[in-house]
Amino acid sequence: MNQLQYETSPYLLQHAHNPVDWYAWKPEAFARAKAENKPILVSIGYSTCHWCHVMERESFEKEDVAAYMNAHYINIKVDREERPDVDAIYMEACQILTGGGGWPLNCFLTPEGKPFYAGTYFPPTPAHNRPSWVQLLEHLANIWETQPDVAHEQADKLLAHIQRNDDLFVKAPENAALEVDLAKTEASLVPSILENIFYQMRERFDRADGGFGGAPKFPSTMAIQYLLNYHYFTGNTEALEHAELSLEKMIQGGIYDQLGGGFARYATDREWLIPHFEKMLYDNALLLMVLSDAYLVTGKALYRETIEETMEYLQREMLHPEGGFYSAQDADSEGVEGKFFVWQKSEVDEILGPDADLFNAFYDVTEQGNWEHQNILWRLASYEQFAAGVKMPIETLKARLKACREKLFAVRSKRIYPGLDDKIILGWNALMVSACVRAYTALGHENYREMAVRNLAFLEEKFKIEAKRPLLHVWKNDQAQYEAFIDDYAYLIAALIDVYQITFDIRYLQDAAKYLEVVLSYFEDKATGLFFYTAEGQEDIILRKKDLYDNATPSGNSTMVLNLQRLGILLDRSAWRAKGSQMLQAMAETIERYPLSFERWATALMQEIYPPHEIAVVGKDAIAQAMALQKIFVPNKVIAASVLETDKLPLLAGKTADDNTYIYVCRNFVCQRPVVSLDAFRELLQLKVV
Repeated sequence: MNQLQYETSPYLLQHAHNPVDWYAWKPEAFARAKAENKPILVSIGYSTCHWCHVMERESFEKEDVAAYMNAHYINIKVDREERPDVDAIYMEACQILTGGGGWPLNCFLTPEGKPFYAGTYFPPTPAHNRPSWVQLLEHLANIWETQPDVAHEQADKLLAHIQRNDDLFVKAPENAALEVDLAKTEASLVPSILENIFYQMRERFDRADGGFGGAPKFPSTMAIQYLLNYHYFTGNTEALEHAELSLEKMIQGGIYDQLGGGFARYATDREWLIPHFEKMLYDNALLLMVLSDAYLVTGKALYRETIEETMEYLQREMLHPEGGFYSAQDADSEGVEGKFFVWQKSEVDEILGPDADLFNAFYDVTEQGNWEHQNILWRLASYEQFAAGVKMPIETLKARLKACREKLFAVRSKRIYPGLDDKIILGWNALMVSACVRAYTALGHENYREMAVRNLAFLEEKFKIEAKRPLLHVWKNDQAQYEAFIDDYAYLIAALIDVYQITFDIRYLQDAAKYLEVVLSYFEDKATGLFFYTAEGQEDIILRKKDLYDNATPSGNSTMVLNLQRLGILLDRSAWRAKGSQMLQAMAETIERYPLSFERWATALMQEIYPPHEIAVVGKDAIAQAMALQKIFVPNKVIAASVLETDKLPLLAGKTADDNTYIYVCRNFVCQRPVVSLDAFRELLQLKVV
């Protein structure tokens, strides 16, 4: 047993029995490296990472390999989901050195933590122009022992490069501390920018299979959200069509678990057939958000069914008894990628009997298989297309296929399940709170509302500490640790605003404001006006980076812009709105040029160019009427509501209530004459009925 036995991370515990003398990312590892003047090997991965498991079996479990590592290096294992700040620094070093990245990430550091070499997976024997793991270890140990100056010089150059890269896409203001000229902002941020962003995205449309570009193909949920919003503001039908095509191809694909619900992380092919089978909480949360909006826009049953199936999966397999959500499910079971999910035709035939032919035709189950001589379930056609082809009423088809799925699911449930990463991450859970809110808004299922409120209560109880920076990042076994990062705070603030808008309990906005002040106090980079990923004063990393890209998860910075916009209105804090504008000014050129890397930024830019409708609802039926308004897709709106107490929020101040319920639509707190019906509200905003 090594030092990892004392950790809670499932990934670190997977390596606790390795003969490698692993440390966690803790001070004692660095102290020993300095005392013995040894280089540090930091190996970074996560529990559901297939190639991480492979490299462990091939190298880290071998006594002779471990003996060499222990003799020449101080070895540290990092769960990238626990320490995304550490991963970001050394992943950038890897990308600079090799032009690529991935996991496992193996980075070689000086005792001070400066990287001098990095790579990803290394095989046990030389292959594919890669040295073996032992060859690499021997080469770098020799350099450290015979030419330490070379390693230190390389480390200094790499670190300088990483520091320069951090603001590569940022247009720094002349004086970030000055107040933003809002009139100048409005003049420079104009609708043509949004059109340019759309056409940049359009060039990457996969018009046959949806999504963007070729393989591997990721869900790109934030880009799809932009397309839905862009359609709302401009009436551009192509934007809506591609959003729908992308969602429907994913739902029909192998990336979607056709039996159990929920989406895998990405597809390895452009048709969405072959998933990388791991399921991540954040992907499913983001997909639920955009599916909920797509349902509000279109009313399509397919989106409703997928939301319901995915929510059922998350409640069944990813929900902690106290209300938080686990992080991920592995791609592997019994050491084999995808084994839990795939089928032989003979199995399906035996289980389904006379219904097998119908099921096999719909889900592409064949004798030869569609992936490595096995079958991944996916839909070759929509329900409507298939029903027409077999001349069957669509409801009959759906009912028969549902019965088949239930039989196969019951058999699959007896298999050995993929591994579960049962740590609970603050930011990812906050995304899930927002997803529950959006699903509740779209479908009205009360248990979704209850899940959002319960999960939020869990987060505020389990992740709080009595400190100037009051939140921690990860929780497991009733133990929270590591200071929260900018995305943890940003997603939680967003979740609090979202839950306010289905409960209209002002306490949620008060908490959001409290955390927003923490971000402004401890994360801001005064030179650029943007936010660092880590809080000031954190001492166990070599530099503070800024999280700008919208990658698999949204950037903490882009999410903070949306928070500053919405909370600035709800609490009438013009300085917060100006701060959001300042951040967009710094990033506008980059967003316009590279929108598929800055997708939520693009949505925030849209909210700046089309400022939110400020909607106040007062009167005896204010809460019910406000919830009815939420079901109308208006992406640029914030809603405040109260039955009686109309003075607690600025947006409600001075709004009178009598036997009627009044809906006020305002801009900059200047309101139009109130209306009393949803039809009148639609007419006021010139909305069509879906």
